[in-house]
Amino acid sequence: MAEKVLFSWIGETDLKSAISNTPFDAPIASTLLKKTFDRVVLLCSYPASRSTAYLVWLKEQINIPVECHQETLISPVDFESIFQAVDKHLSADKKPNIDISIVLSSGTPAMQSVWILLGKTKYPARFFQSSKEKGVEEVSIPFEISAEYTPSVNKLSSFQLAKLTDDQPAPNSAFDNIITQNPLMMRLKQQAQILAEREVPVLIQGETGTGKELFARAIHNSSSRAKKPFVALNCGAFPTELVDSILFGHKKGAFTGASQDKQGVFQQAHEGTLFLDEFGELEPNVQVRLLRVLQEGMVTPVDTLFKRKLFCALH
Repeated sequence: MAEKVLFSWIGETDLKSAISNTPFDAPIASTLLKKTFDRVVLLCSYPASRSTAYLVWLKEQINIPVECHQETLISPVDFESIFQAVDKHLSADKKPNIDISIVLSSGTPAMQSVWILLGKTKYPARFFQSSKEKGVEEVSIPFEISAEYTPSVNKLSSFQLAKLTDDQPAPNSAFDNIITQNPLMMRLKQQAQILAEREVPVLIQGETGTGKELFARAIHNSSSRAKKPFVALNCGAFPTELVDSILFGHKKGAFTGASQDKQGVFQQAHEGTLFLDEFGELEPNVQVRLLRVLQEGMVTPVDTLFKRKLFCALH
């Protein structure tokens, strides 16, 4: 039987409810008292002096093991440091016999966003929220995403993808070069064409040589960006120290050898399509920065003097 584990950030409401001894006003305590779990894992960005007293109080309310991990964040709304903390702890509990649940009511909106992102993708989870008005209730997140904020072809059925448009798309000649009689590949072509009509990032998975770039070019050519640049980049083919410069560009004098301003691939693909091949070869911290670009729709060139934000249309 799967072990039921509840995850949550400790929020200000939780700390205050411990002081006033009102457990049903505290999102974490109320969820643990109303629902059944085998273990709770808490993340805390407050000083240990505040969390220690809270943990003593919480353990008096419940009868299950409590883990608490102190996390130092750049700020409570910094997506990168929040992402790294949450990913680390969810990854440690990613096992077939673990049933993950998450409290969304505690913490900042940035913390809630990261929970949803990872709980809908890498670490499938159930979500709960707690309020004085409605008590504890399970939350349904009514959309599908993947780790790069993309509709996941592997998880969405053809019917679900078709609902993104009013009708099934008419055949597009951009996909004619993908010749197949395989029913699965035919369905993938249909799904890819639907995605091409939407302004969203797309994740294409497959082993080397299976035609990921062919699909990417077909999506680009059947989209409204067809006449704009298509830039393909092998992420495993450039030195680690130049990653930021290649992806985001740099200003003159930003580092030794930077004799002039240079656009990164995001700027080169502006209003078109950027295909990042072998994305998984990038260092995890670089992947986090790319996640932020996808989230915010802007890039910051490498610059020792100042940072200038450039808006880019992303696909």
